[in-house]
Amino acid sequence: MSVDERAPAVARTVSPSVPARRPSPSPVEAVVVVAPLSLTIALGLWGIRRKNTMWGDESVTYQLAHRDLSQIWLTAQHVDLVHALYYAVMHEIFGLSGGGLLSLRLPSVLAMSVAASGVGLLALRLAGPRAGLLAGLVFPLLPQVQKYAQEGRSYAMVCALVTWATYALVVSVPHRARWRWAVYGSTMLLACLLHEFAVLALVAHGVTLVVSRAPRPVLRAWCVAAACVVAGLLPLAIRSAGQSEQVSWIGGPVRPGYFLVVAVVGVVCALAPLRARGPVRLSALAVPILVLPGLLLLIASPVKPLFVDRYVLYSNIGIALLLGAWMDYLLRRQRFSRCVWIAAVAVLAALVQPSLSLRTPQSRSNDVTAIGAAVRREGRPGDGLLYLSGRHRILTAANPEDTRFLTDLALAQDPVSSNTLAGVELPAQEIAARMLEFDRIVVVRAAGAHSPTNPQEEAKTSTLRRHFHEYGTTHVNGARVTVYVRDHDSPPKAGPGSNSPGRAVG
Repeated sequence: MSVDERAPAVARTVSPSVPARRPSPSPVEAVVVVAPLSLTIALGLWGIRRKNTMWGDESVTYQLAHRDLSQIWLTAQHVDLVHALYYAVMHEIFGLSGGGLLSLRLPSVLAMSVAASGVGLLALRLAGPRAGLLAGLVFPLLPQVQKYAQEGRSYAMVCALVTWATYALVVSVPHRARWRWAVYGSTMLLACLLHEFAVLALVAHGVTLVVSRAPRPVLRAWCVAAACVVAGLLPLAIRSAGQSEQVSWIGGPVRPGYFLVVAVVGVVCALAPLRARGPVRLSALAVPILVLPGLLLLIASPVKPLFVDRYVLYSNIGIALLLGAWMDYLLRRQRFSRCVWIAAVAVLAALVQPSLSLRTPQSRSNDVTAIGAAVRREGRPGDGLLYLSGRHRILTAANPEDTRFLTDLALAQDPVSSNTLAGVELPAQEIAARMLEFDRIVVVRAAGAHSPTNPQEEAKTSTLRRHFHEYGTTHVNGARVTVYVRDHDSPPKAGPGSNSPGRAVG
């Protein structure tokens, strides 16, 4: 055999040992990634400051992220353990960026942008390039996505992690490589540690595999990954169960309007013969993640009210996938008549008003900036300050200057030194005695909130009722600030100079 004849054999022997080069991303894939990412960043930066206002939950993030990591951990032993990891992440971000309002919200903008790219790639893999581009562009237009892309809370990060965990799941089904399942499990666990209800996406993923009739090895690999996620989450879930009173505010009427509308629209879209590529059908992935997490919370609500739409923000992944695939289906079938185009334009026009309103201070349930400004405006140096109830002290804590010259009549230990959100209050008798030392008291009440029945709160309300009268009330978004003045026929103050500040706020 000549050398020339042996050459192919040698080549065949050597070539398997040469590592295969990974194909570079195609221009189509680049567009599917970049276009949704750019649109989401643009929408996220539009009006991101909301006229330099902040709402209550963001205020909590702002305050805790400025504490040391050790203080965050100690505070989490009493309250907000479920958000401890997020506060730690934001603490590090604040350390790099200065901790202003943009630093508070920009991580959510970037996280939601990454989620939009993931949605586009998911649809591309499951239904083709055009469906991928359309789904990626629809996602940042959804009202809930626009809202929480501009909030200093963990929901955008959770949405991004669930999106990419879902992508890792879809990629892992045909390849079955262990490292891919490890990536899936690790990403899902991180999402769950940022917010426990991300585990409901795990349930949706399991249903997707069953509906798609995944092979037994795939189901076995998913079960192992899911078990690891649950095992990693279990200690946090057990410890945080003791702080369940934090969500007692959910006890009011359940308002699942947005979720139900989106779920119905998504299911209707799934009835169309959508394009399918690979072992996982798009509808088999999108419908469970859209419907199941919110539905499970609604089912649990009669026993323990837990449904809040932002807890399952990642459900919007499903509606974006379905809408993108549905529009792709209509384009493929050439059924975009003039009426359909008019309807599409009408829908986009209808999104303009929500997009504008979401960037106003009134779009949130309260405005701690306005509350603090009202306290500063109505109070005089040396006035007393009272919160009904004490846990609402966080409503004025974002800017200490608002309450600097007032005396917090119930405060025994401030939030930072006590490793709490709202500080530790004095015994009831001491609160009542201190209230009688002041001629004017500024009272902060959260709108629609009921004061808990404990001795401290009863002492506040009874003393106000018996010895003070209302002088004036200022209503702001989420609270009312009332000035109370001492009655002339009440017992005299406890001596000269007693109106001087005792324990000043902050």
